[in-house]
Amino acid sequence: MQYELFSSERYSFFSLGSGSCGNSYYLGNSCYGILIDAGIGPRIMKKRLAEHGIDFSFVRAVLVTHDHLDHIKSVGYLAEKMHIPIYGTREVHRGITKNPYVRNSLNGSRQYIEKGIMFKIGGLKITAFDIPHDSVDSVGYFIEFGNGHKLMLATDVGTVTDKLGEYIRKANHVVIESNYDEEMLKNGKYPYFLKQRITSGTGHLSNREIAEFLCENYESHHQNIWLCHLSGDNNYPELAYKTMETHLTRKGVKVGVEVNLRVLERNKLSEKILF
Repeated sequence: MQYELFSSERYSFFSLGSGSCGNSYYLGNSCYGILIDAGIGPRIMKKRLAEHGIDFSFVRAVLVTHDHLDHIKSVGYLAEKMHIPIYGTREVHRGITKNPYVRNSLNGSRQYIEKGIMFKIGGLKITAFDIPHDSVDSVGYFIEFGNGHKLMLATDVGTVTDKLGEYIRKANHVVIESNYDEEMLKNGKYPYFLKQRITSGTGHLSNREIAEFLCENYESHHQNIWLCHLSGDNNYPELAYKTMETHLTRKGVKVGVEVNLRVLERNKLSEKILF
């Protein structure tokens, strides 16, 4: 199979899947790349990478946001069978070790990171920062790469924080959770305890919450916004997009002209964006 290559000065980003059915995102150039989370089966990951011209051998590391299964399903396999380093905080690794569904051992592939302390993988400068969520521990990632590009990814965000706003403002590419529509959740089929969990401050962000917060922290250098981790029961891609678009338009931001807005859909490979 011939794999598409792109200039080593350019990077690509895409989602292999986003949502409770499995999360994984790819960032890389023609020589190497990384995955952020590995909550999708390895065969599907390999297939979807290949659809964008990426061989699995290019994957140099996996960054883990937190220890919930839809983010770590394949980390044991990638560590034990493919010897790929798995990066996470000590608490995230403790959660992975205790998860009964991760049957493979990370062994020597376990790499420890600290929030607020930058580390490097190839030409990527990576900083983890705290995210409130009902996991053992949870982080977002701020990644500097290429010719001045800065990407921030934050998924499973229980509530907005000053730290989240700080990294949104620093980035020019933002990947952020837009999990549910408030009316759909309120009137939907979920039991009361689950609705409470989602809205507790350590669950997830609604379309309105992240739209308002992103607009408060919007900067003219923002180039791309991706909405991720949409609920399959309490949201629609069109609704998440429209909510964010409406708020940005009210702020005077021309979506599609000044900033690109996209939704990363559940269990679906997204388009590949080159930087």
